[in-house]
Amino acid sequence: MPDAKFREDLLSDSRADERVDEPKMWRVLIHNDDFTTQEFVVWVLETVFQRAAADARAIMLHVHHAGVGVAGLYTRDVAETKQQATQRLAEQHEFPLLVTLEPEPEGSPS
Repeated sequence: MPDAKFREDLLSDSRADERVDEPKMWRVLIHNDDFTTQEFVVWVLETVFQRAAADARAIMLHVHHAGVGVAGLYTRDVAETKQQATQRLAEQHEFPLLVTLEPEPEGSPS
């Protein structure tokens, strides 16, 4: 019965030995500017990045004082989607907010 041999080969082809690597993570960075309001940045962090109000305010203040801050850490597709959504909202509200992406350095704790 050739069909039984095929099933046996198929079932014995275990992929348990294969290792699936975690996807590379990307930082979404918000940059400070002299025109975008702090309230808008907090609102974006709460709505696009799902940050709690206190966290959003802390990130905004860090961006304000340091010049740049991490809004979140995501896989590349998600990071790009959040970057584009933020840029679109900034343009709609006529703010020059700059949002960029950078890969998470190797070996960084996630």
